[in-house]
Amino acid sequence: MSGNQSNTSEDHCFVDDSLFFTLVPPYIVIISVLGIIFNAFVLMVFWLHKKACTVTEIYLSNLAGADLILVFCLPFWSDNIRSYYDWTFSESLCKVSSAVMSMNPFCSIYFLVMVSIDRYVALVHPLSHERICRPFYAKLGCLFVWVFGLVFALPIIIYRKLEFSSNLAHCSRDFTSPDRYLMYEVRAIIFRFIIPVIIILFCTVKIIQSLSNRLMEGLKPQRTEQKTTTLILAVLLAFLICWVPFHVAKILDVLLNTGILKCHTILFIFQQVSMYLAFFNSVLNPILYIIIGKSFQNRTKEFFKQ
Repeated sequence: MSGNQSNTSEDHCFVDDSLFFTLVPPYIVIISVLGIIFNAFVLMVFWLHKKACTVTEIYLSNLAGADLILVFCLPFWSDNIRSYYDWTFSESLCKVSSAVMSMNPFCSIYFLVMVSIDRYVALVHPLSHERICRPFYAKLGCLFVWVFGLVFALPIIIYRKLEFSSNLAHCSRDFTSPDRYLMYEVRAIIFRFIIPVIIILFCTVKIIQSLSNRLMEGLKPQRTEQKTTTLILAVLLAFLICWVPFHVAKILDVLLNTGILKCHTILFIFQQVSMYLAFFNSVLNPILYIIIGKSFQNRTKEFFKQ
């Protein structure tokens, strides 16, 4: 939504489908409502609990914060689609909401990178874990992710603007030249997808190998450690399922703009479906905390008693 509506690809790769404009707005509203309720609940449990958060919980609470900010912005885009891409709000809101939607995948995946590294060090290098992975360093790392996410979204703030045509106001990106647009998209694919996914996959493989070796040696991991690792692996898997199609669609969009691919109805449908599947991840994460996260379940019980 924040990426595909530019003056590069969508002009020649857009299918006017009334079903799309009918079904997508209510879907986005549902995602927004559920996402706000679930992520606000997660943050309440993490932040208002009398016990300090662990390193893993610091990362997961920041992930919930990124999801909460995203779902707050989605209703504006629901109204935009319902109005057939007629932006009825201010240009400032156009810029801010687009920047937030650009920051979310960047911040979310790097919070998962840090939590993957934390689990990797805890299981593969346990003697170094207490020295390296401390709450102070975790908070500092989260701060860096938010800052870099904002820097990464600056081009969106600069080049997003309202463009008027046929009495409609479009919240569109205008990079002034196709080369600048392609440069931004290629950089986004590299830093927002390829590099972090390589790190996550490396850590995940090492984590699984470590757990397998312990089981083969007859050493069972501590119950709390095992539950935490299971939750992290489930969150990582959910993120990859929801976001990999989105990034694949962005790669196809770059190939489309370079002329390597030609637009087809299937490509447009895939782009749209992948985008709204990615949004669903903001609702899925809190559900995983509640279902799988034993520590979160205990925190929730203590929170209500408190």
